[in-house]
Amino acid sequence: MDLALLRTFVTVHRAGSFTRAAALLGLSQPAVTSQIRTLERQLGRPLFLRQARGVTPTSIGDELAHKAAPHLDALVEIAESGLEEDSSLRTLHLAGPPEFTAERALPVLTELAGDDGLGFALRASFGTAEETLEGLAAGHHDLAISTLRPRGALLSATALCDEEHVLIAAPRWAGQIGPGALRRTGAALLEQVPVIEVHESLPFVSRYWASVFDSRPISPGTVIVPDLRAVLACTAAGAGLAVLPRYLCTAALEREEVIILYEPTVPPLRTYFLAARTGTLAMPHIARAHERLQQAATDWC
Repeated sequence: MDLALLRTFVTVHRAGSFTRAAALLGLSQPAVTSQIRTLERQLGRPLFLRQARGVTPTSIGDELAHKAAPHLDALVEIAESGLEEDSSLRTLHLAGPPEFTAERALPVLTELAGDDGLGFALRASFGTAEETLEGLAAGHHDLAISTLRPRGALLSATALCDEEHVLIAAPRWAGQIGPGALRRTGAALLEQVPVIEVHESLPFVSRYWASVFDSRPISPGTVIVPDLRAVLACTAAGAGLAVLPRYLCTAALEREEVIILYEPTVPPLRTYFLAARTGTLAMPHIARAHERLQQAATDWC
């Protein structure tokens, strides 16, 4: 049986689409369709059910994928190891949210990328959770950090760490509210305080209000800036209150540029996932970066 046909089959099985598999393989969609039909003729059984949007594997298709995929991944690992010995540098393409990627992931990976004998070139791009996962599925990235867990067989993901969110403001606002007042009075006390956020929909503030106060924020956003680091800078300057990841404002808290307004018994958390296309962790440079990020994340939680 032709290994090229099996590789195309496994890619289609993981992608759930001839079109997406073609993009990942660098082939035209008719070429992928032709290869799958050839394999089906050789086996004498249908491997996929064609649907309006994508394909669904038959039971025979699932059985073949289960048997073939691990061996194909092992062959990729062998081939990639050989390539690594012959070439001085491979390139890792990473995507994720700008603040988390810049503050946490990139320092870890650039340190690893500089190790003698373990190096790789690094290219990073920023985007929303949906954008990074779509780009990963399309083959534009090797690894993606996302607050969404991907579904389907094409992408695999592991939980990286949990991010705690804190309600902060500059000392002058904290002084006006007073210590312990929020615990006694609730969120109504904050209705007159300006809100700083990354989007008009107030994603961080709304999530915090729902989790901690069991309500919706009443005040609209006063300052909207699409970067959490800019939100922190505006908050420290006294523009109002904000909800931010604790790791991002640790230094500002230590310098007392901002103050935590409320410490709930159960703080709101958001989980980050590290995602890769299924099978690509057989490539050594991707596997090293994946492992290093997971190791570093044990100190982030």
